[in-house]
Formats: sequence, structure tokens, C-alpha cells
Amino acid sequence: MSLTLTEARARSAQVTDVSYDIDLDLRDHAGETFGSTTTLTFTTAAPSTFVELTDARDLVVSVDGRAVEAAYDGRRITLEGLPVGTPVSVRVEARLPYVSDGDGMHRMTDPVDGETYVSAYLSLDIAQRVFACFDQPDVKATMAVAVSADPRWQVIGNGRVTSSEDGRWVFATTPRLCPSLFVVCAGPWHSVTWEHAGLPFGWHARASLAAELDRDADELRRTTDDCFDHYATLFDEPYPFDSYDQLFGPGHNWGAMETPGCVTYRDELLPRGRVTDDQRSRRATVIAHEMAHMWFGNLVTMRWWEDTWLNESFADYMGYRVAAEGAGFGGTLVVHEATRKPAAYVADERRSTHPVAPAPEDVPDVDSAFTNFDSISYAKGNSCLRQLVTWLGDDDFLTGVNAHLTRHRFGNATLDDLVAALDAASPRDVLGWAEAWLRRTGFDTIAVRRGDDQVPVLVREGVRPHRFSVSALDADGALVATRVVDLADEEVALTGWAGLAVVPNSQGETFARLRLDATSADVVARRLGSVEDELTRTVLWAHAFDEVRTRALPVSGFLDLVERHLPGEPRPALVSAVLDRALGPVLTRSTPAAEAPAVVDRVAAACRSALAATADDQVVIALTRGLAATSRDASALLGWLAAGRTDAGVDLDPGLRWSTVARLARLGALDEAGIEAERQRDQTFAGELGAARALAARPSAEAKAAAWATMSAPDVSNRVFEAAAQGLWDPERVGLCTAYVDAYLADSPAICERRGQGFSLVVGRNAFPAVQLSPAQRQRLADSLASGSVPTVLSRLWNDQLDDLG
Repeated sequence: MSLTLTEARARSAQVTDVSYDIDLDLRDHAGETFGSTTTLTFTTAAPSTFVELTDARDLVVSVDGRAVEAAYDGRRITLEGLPVGTPVSVRVEARLPYVSDGDGMHRMTDPVDGETYVSAYLSLDIAQRVFACFDQPDVKATMAVAVSADPRWQVIGNGRVTSSEDGRWVFATTPRLCPSLFVVCAGPWHSVTWEHAGLPFGWHARASLAAELDRDADELRRTTDDCFDHYATLFDEPYPFDSYDQLFGPGHNWGAMETPGCVTYRDELLPRGRVTDDQRSRRATVIAHEMAHMWFGNLVTMRWWEDTWLNESFADYMGYRVAAEGAGFGGTLVVHEATRKPAAYVADERRSTHPVAPAPEDVPDVDSAFTNFDSISYAKGNSCLRQLVTWLGDDDFLTGVNAHLTRHRFGNATLDDLVAALDAASPRDVLGWAEAWLRRTGFDTIAVRRGDDQVPVLVREGVRPHRFSVSALDADGALVATRVVDLADEEVALTGWAGLAVVPNSQGETFARLRLDATSADVVARRLGSVEDELTRTVLWAHAFDEVRTRALPVSGFLDLVERHLPGEPRPALVSAVLDRALGPVLTRSTPAAEAPAVVDRVAAACRSALAATADDQVVIALTRGLAATSRDASALLGWLAAGRTDAGVDLDPGLRWSTVARLARLGALDEAGIEAERQRDQTFAGELGAARALAARPSAEAKAAAWATMSAPDVSNRVFEAAAQGLWDPERVGLCTAYVDAYLADSPAICERRGQGFSLVVGRNAFPAVQLSPAQRQRLADSLASGSVPTVLSRLWNDQLDDLG
């Protein structure tokens, strides 16, 4: 059972003045376990408490130097007879298992050079898989860490290294942190280091990715420095730690983790081959996001997981803002508006929706908390904060934020603490705003109406105050004017705009559904591609995404928009977002199985038309990726592989090459021998994953059976499981997948029960069948959920999928 709110509240009231002395032995990295010795020093107000440590072997516990027989259930060590009111020292020695699923001390051997890497990837209650601790956010402690490892290795952690002799690495004691912010990354890393603002900085990656890190080193360093310097202009509190390393690590379940002193990223963010402008911009946003956590989450930490948004919403908002304003990556909001914000609208209409800031009792345990790391806590929370800044003003916003950070530095805080600081900094009613925006689920609708005089009128359907830009377009889609309006209970007539098309929220400042009138909708349908402002164009594409999902726009109508307006679209990120939508939820959720091939063919035709209409190399790359996923011309695709480039002259970098291989495999034009030849040609970890996906994609019963066998292996890694699932599901050949949809529904609960939270994310979100489920399968899914036997994290994800199926 995961830690409950009641248990956490009781323990945080009981134990104080906590410190950890952590000693890890990673020298036997070829084995199944590593050594973990932790000395916890604390003062307790009661004679008994418990410490978490999961799956410990050879466990030895001592209290103040005396060995004790402590009860242990595989997750909790119960301590009795502790001295009350005076410091006590508890030493816990154990061996703990390495993992391959990204939850704990993750171990990976690189197929390129045979080198091994072990990294502690933590979150929520995963610290207990690495060291004995009070695993909750409001029991913060200093950490003194030492690591024994292969002398050839480099070990990176939360603080500066104070000594590293004969494979023994000792780190400076950290400020007060919660256990989930601990990190250790060990291996023969390739590094780029420098000093900035009086601190040591570094970027690190596997040795086999040395060329890629060196390729991007100047940009990564510049982005880091620029973001760091920009935060110094926004926040009064200086950066609170003694170093800033960043590391691309294999097997990460998250996009990144904000562990102070050493931020870790999934190493897919350091791609082999070509790095597009879109990828650079997205990566910069992630870098800025994780850096924001140094203040929101690390310096000031939530008391309990109901305030996840205090971490993630702020970091999400700051990531887009600082990547643009500080690091010079313009247009970052296009990605937010086109990809993440639409997902938040979907999430907010599911049964599982929750307020951005729920009440503590609505997050009763850690597993429930884990499910709230979702589009509500990230993208909707980001959108709400952007509306708050628009409504409040940036100066008052930053004044309140800085007061909050200073008041609670190295401590814990709640929503009420932040709202009080903002309210004190502004004449506006921030408490009322927070109640309307953060404590309520759902979103408002902004509708455009017009009477006989053809003057457009904005009407709010909902309860929240909104401030946003509204733009007027002429019949050709050209911008006529933009104004900022406040919309609440009273309608807003847009005088002077009679007969013009109107786009409310044209800069995306608020979080609300749009309902256009007939005049505006007609101009959008005809002239969407002619709208010059890229953010307004993105808002209108997102409106189309919403309409096809809610069936206000038929799939054929959405594809009409794609065919009409994708050619000539100049923004690569928006091209990718439209194609991802068409080949994602539109194909797999809104399209009957019998019509799926026709949808794929229309998208392929749109990509060809758009390729013929553009000379922009970044747009060409985005369209080529779309064509590689949809083309039925096996001869042409095989020609790409043979030449190493497409007919349009785009070089096949490893990612594009493996996408082409996967499509050929799905078409039945590349057999197992051909896929193996590509794997041998590649010989990297990414190549192993590409081969797993392609093998699973082959259109035969034998291939699908082999894919499911791979996914069912007891110790399959998170990455291989996900890659095989990507190939297994085929929306154009649902019949081949039927047996494995049934197997997935039957076996997944046991898999998730065994593998834990992070793997449950992969199973329930990334590997859910991307095919049309039959009525019987939908009923089986509903019955399984109704039985109460599905683990918490998977249950939440499956309920979301059931809602999305309609």
C-alpha cells in the first residue's frame, strides 16, 4: 500500500531535524543488486515510527549503534522503543535490486560499447527503492552522500564532489531536500563542463553519444546560461544550490526530472543525426522548465501532493516563457497551444478530471497523487497561470511570487500560502480568482454571436473572469484589428467590427472552448492557412482539433482542412502537430476501422501536396516524417533506404530511417531478415528499439504473437515494451490485433502490480491499443475497472481511455 495522507501528516508532526548519511555501493554493477547503507538522524515525539525501504535483501537495522529486530514487510521498517525528544540514529544496511523500468536504480548496458550505466531515477515514493527514508515531501532533510563505483566511472549527484579517489565519490552535504529529489548517476559519461555565475556547470551523456553531445554543446551551454541569467532577473532568491549539472540518461520514465545539482533528461532529447529547429525549441523549453523547479519544488516544496501544480504548473508556464524571453527560442507558445493545451481540454472533460489545486483529502495516498501528474496539473495549470498574469499584471505577479519564495525558502508551502502572497501584492481579488480557476474543474466557453446588425458579440458560458485578445479578420483571412477585452457576466459587443470574422482568445491567454458564429467559421474553413499571425493560426487549428473530437466537425471535414491548409503552412511545429493529431486520436479514436486506410491515404496525399508547395527545409522534414508514416509506395520507401535520402533530398537520419523501416514492415515489404540487417547497420540502443517496433509492425499473426511475447517477458525494459506496442497496434488491420487487445486487457493489471507506477504509465498511456476496440472489448474494459481489481495508476489511465473511446 502506498503512503496515505493521514500517515504522512502524523509522521511529519512526529519527526523533526532529519538528516541522511547515504552510502551506496555500485561496484557489483554486473549483478542484480547494489549496496545501500543509510544512517537517519532525527528527533521523534513518539517511541515508534516507520521508515520506507522497498524490496530490501540482507537487511540489518541498528538504533544508536545497537542491532535491533525490526519488523519489515518488504516496504516498511517499523521502529519501536525509540528515545523521545532527543536525537536518535538509525542505521539501515541492505542490498536492493537494480531495475530496468526507470523506477529506482536503473541499470542499462549500452549495446554500442558494452558500457554500463546506473542512475537513480526517483519520483513520489521511489526514493525508498534506493535508500531508507521518510519518503514524503514535507519531511525535508540534509543529505550527505558517498558512492563506491567502478574507478573508470564518473559519479554525479546533488552537490559538488568533495573527493573522488580509488572509485570512492564523496559529495558536499545538500541543503534540506525531500527524498524524491535525490539523484546519483554513475557511468563512463562523456562530459562538457564550464563555469558560469561562479558555479560549476556541466552537460553529460553516454560515451556512445559523445559526438551528439559535442555537436550540441555550444547550444546547450548557451541555452543553460541564458535561462539561468533570465531567472536571476525574475526571482529575488538566488539559485539555491552549489552546482548545476544536466545529464541525458537512458530509460527515463519522465521527460526530465528536476533533481537539484543534477537535472536528468531522457536521452531521446539528444537525438542522433539531424536536430530540427522544432526539436531545439522543445528541448530549450524542457531545460527552462526543469530550471524553474530549482525554485518551485526544490527551494520551496509542497506539503503534500495536492499541490503538485505548485511544481508543475509553474515550471510549465515558466518553461515556455523563459525559453522564449531568456534563451531566444521564439514561438514556443505554438507548441503549447497546438499540443499540450488541447490535451488539457480533453483531460478536463473526463470523469477523472480534478481541480488544478484539489483539496488534500482528494489526494488520499501517493498512488492517487501519481495519477494527478497529468495534463490538468501541467498544461491546464500553465494556461491558468498565463491567464492570471494577463489578468493580474506581470509586476504584481512577480512581486507575489518572490514574497512567497523568500518566506518559505527550503521549507514547505501550500496553495493558500501562494495566494496570500499574490493577494497582498495586488489590489485585485486573487482569492476569488483562485477559487474560480484553481478549485473548480472544467472550463468555460466563449461564444461569438451576432444579431441583424452583424456586430459580433462575445458571450461567456461559465463562471470565470477572462481577459484575452480578440482579433478581427476580413473575408480573405487578413488581420483587420486586435483588441484586449475583459469578459465576465456581461456580454461584450465588438462595435466597429460588423461583418468581420472574429477569433476570441487569438493569442491563447485564457483557457476556454471557442464557439464561432457562422460568419467566422466560414472564413476559418476557407482561409485558415492565410491567417498571418502564427499564434492565431494555432488557436484556430486547436479549435478544429476540439471540434473533431467532440464530433461538431466530422472526420472528413477535418481532413478537408488538412488538405486545404497544410500546404503552405510555414511553421514546422504546427505541421507536426496537425499530422500528429490526424494520425493519432483522429485516426485511432474518431475513425471507424473500415475507414482507417482512407484516412491514412488522405493524410499521405496532403503531405505530398504540401511537399510540392514548400521549399523550407524544416517544413520539408516535418512533412517527410508524415509521409514516412503514411505512404503505401513501398518501392519509393525502399528507394529511400537504398539511397539514404528521400526523393525530396532529405537525408535519412536514424530516426527517419527507422520510421521508414517501420512503415515498410507494416506494409509487409520488409521481412525479419531486412529488419535485422537494419539493426546490424545501426547497432545502438535506439536501433534496438527501432527493430523491436518494426518487428512488431509486420502484418502477420506470427509477428503479432512474437511482439506480445516480448512485451510479456517478466523483466522487459520500459523502452522495449513501449517500442513493441507502437508496432503491435495497427488501426488499418484491427483483425490482426484483436487477440492481443484481449491479452492486453487481461494481463496488464498483473504487469502493473508487479512493475509499479512508472511502468504503469507506459502500459496504460503509451501502450494502450491504438486501434478501434469492439463493443465486447469496451465492455470488458469497463467490467475490469468496475471490479476494483485494477491497480490505482492503471485504473486512472484506463478510465481515461474508456472516456476517450466515447
